[in-house]
Amino acid sequence: MTPPPARSFEQRKKDTLHRLESDVDVWVATAGPDGAAPYLVPLSFVWDGSSLLIATPADSPTGRNLVATGRARLGIGPTRDVVLVDAVVRAVTPEDLPEEDAEVFAGKTGFDPRRLAAPYLYFRVLPQRIQAWREDNELRGRDLMRDGEWLPAE
Repeated sequence: MTPPPARSFEQRKKDTLHRLESDVDVWVATAGPDGAAPYLVPLSFVWDGSSLLIATPADSPTGRNLVATGRARLGIGPTRDVVLVDAVVRAVTPEDLPEEDAEVFAGKTGFDPRRLAAPYLYFRVLPQRIQAWREDNELRGRDLMRDGEWLPAE
């Protein structure tokens, strides 16, 4: 099987932004501060143009890890069209999340943590590094963002 030609940096960034804006689900990898095994869970998200918003039970392994370390790695899309995001994360209580953000989250994801009995936290996920590639011909130049800044076109 011959892979499609490698996309330009501009096309890869455009495709990545489209995925962030239109996809609903993301794999979230976290680890505890004590060196415990990594934990991976699928969650729903909303992209606001600069950060992702996710929600998970406060006492879940993911919730505890995010609060303790403030770091996560996210994977969006299939393995042959992946976007990886390394991020810093900050917890936001449902009371502190602007109502508009909570409504947008519920509307896009079909999930409203405010309606559940279990205590949930929202997490603002601030990308520090974003990579995207489809096949090995796109591994070179896969970095689209570093240190929280989009890279210039090559």
